Amino acid sequence: MKKQRYVFGLLLAVTVLTIPLMTHALGNGLIDTNLGSTFGLGTADLKSTVIKIIQWILGLLGLIAVIFMLYGGFMWMTAGGNEERVSTAKKIITSALIGLVVVLLAWAIVIFVVGTATNVTT
Repeated sequence: MKKQRYVFGLLLAVTVLTIPLMTHALGNGLIDTNLGSTFGLGTADLKSTVIKIIQWILGLLGLIAVIFMLYGGFMWMTAGGNEERVSTAKKIITSALIGLVVVLLAWAIVIFVVGTATNVTT
């Protein structure tokens, strides 16, 4: 418990001490504040920017779910008949599959909401 407090205090101190450096760098133009072009967002309106960010995040979450499914499959194949490892692998695969379904449903909801909002505003 004491070690966790030490690590938390150290992280807090580093964060607090770097804030003035970051603001100084922003003021002097040392940090590029035009992140929109860096991520391919450009000068698009807010709606399309938010949609691209949400799609990027959902794509990343889908990739993570697929990686967990592959990990569970690898764990199952290397279990060597150990029932405990097989059951752990099944749980990982089931959880990853549920996560993938949730991500796909969230993607469908975003597409539906965007389509509906576009039809309402035009």
